[in-house]
Amino acid sequence: MAKQERAIRTRNALVESAAVLFDREGYEVASLATISARAGVSSGALHFHFPSKAALADAVVAAAGDRLLRITREREALPLQTLIDASHELVQGLGSDAVLRAGFALSAAPERTRTDRDLRRRWREWVEGIVVRSERAGLLAPDATAGDVAAAVVAVAAGHEALGHQDPRWLERAPLTRFWAFLLPRVVGAARVGLFVAAGDRERVPGGEEPVPAELPQAEPPQAELPRTEFPQAELPS
Repeated sequence: MAKQERAIRTRNALVESAAVLFDREGYEVASLATISARAGVSSGALHFHFPSKAALADAVVAAAGDRLLRITREREALPLQTLIDASHELVQGLGSDAVLRAGFALSAAPERTRTDRDLRRRWREWVEGIVVRSERAGLLAPDATAGDVAAAVVAVAAGHEALGHQDPRWLERAPLTRFWAFLLPRVVGAARVGLFVAAGDRERVPGGEEPVPAELPQAEPPQAELPRTEFPQAELPS
C-alpha cells in the first residue's frame, strides 16, 4: 500500500509540475527533463508513469476535467444560483490553479494531446443545460431566452479567461460580480432578483467575502456599492 501511495504522489507531482511549466513556458518549450526536475522525480520515474510529453498533457487535461466536474457539481440552490456560483469558481480557479488553466489551454489544441476532451465545450454544454433548467423552472423573465442567457455567460467567462492572461485582476471575484449584478435584473426580472447573490454563495465559492445580492438599477448609487477597480482597456489587434 505504501508503494502504491508513493506512486500516486509521484504521478500527481509530475502532473502538477507539467501543468505549471506548460502554462508558464508553453507546451512546445517545456521539456520532460525540466518537468521531472521541478517535481523532484528522476527521468526514469517520469517515463515509468508517462512515456511521452503528449501522455503528460493528456493527464493534465484529465486532471483539469476532474476539477471542472467539481465546479459544475449539483448544489442545494436554485439552478441559476448554481450557475453563478460555478462561474465564480471557474474564473477564480483559472486564476489560481495552474492545472485547470493549462488543461483548458491544452484541450483547445487537440494536436498536442491524444484526448478528445474539450473542456470549454463541456463548460458551454453545462451552462446551456442549467440555463434551460432555470427556464423550465420559471426563473427567467418572459423576454429572456435560455439561448441568449447561456451565450452571454459563456462569452463573459471566455473573456475573463483571455483577459486574465494579461491582467490577473480579471480573474478575481469583483469583475464577475459586477457582470452578474448587471445581468440578473434583466434575466429574472424585478420580482425575483432578490433570490440571487451576484457574488456567489460564500459558503460554496472560495474567497470568503460577504455575498452581494443583485440589485435593480437605481437613480442613486446603492449605499454598499462594490469597490470599483480600474482595468486596462483591452487592445484590439491592429
